[in-house]
Parts: sequence; C-alpha cells; structure tokens
Amino acid sequence: MIGDQYQDIVSLGNAVISAVSHEGLTVQLINGKPATLAVIDPSGKIYEAGSHVCEVAWQTSIASYRRFLIGKGHLRIYSAEDSIRMQLGRARYC
Repeated sequence: MIGDQYQDIVSLGNAVISAVSHEGLTVQLINGKPATLAVIDPSGKIYEAGSHVCEVAWQTSIASYRRFLIGKGHLRIYSAEDSIRMQLGRARYC
C-alpha cells in the first residue's frame, strides 16, 4: 500500500508535523490547534520561534534532499551565512 514505507517515522505525543510539497511544514497540536517550531537551547531559552522557523526548516530540508538526488547528499546544508557557519563547527544538532 502507498504510504507503508513511512511507518518508521517517529510520532510526537502532543503534536503532529506534516508536510506538503507546495505548502511546506505545518505543525498542529493533537487537539487540532495550530502550533509552531522553535529554536531552543539546552537550558530552555527560546532564540527563534514562529512561521519563519518552519519556513527555514522546510527550505533547508528541501535543499538537502535536492543535493541527495543529484548525488551530493553527503554535503551539509546550512541556513546561515558563511561567517555564522564557520562559528558552528561540528556541533551536535537536534
């Protein structure tokens, strides 16, 4: 059946993240209310939140997938300028 290959996607307990190619990411609570993504450090401080975080996450994911399709999937895709990328180094992500 179509969709069976996605059974390994891990679900969240209180929210649903969906994606449509022409809409990008959508985040909803399990009660149907809209939610958003945020960038939060280990101590809980919120640095970025809102629809622009969803948009950047979506665009970064698409860029990574496109690189994979053209045979350059081993490259890391950043959503930051060169100067910021240099500061990031090899930090552990999500």
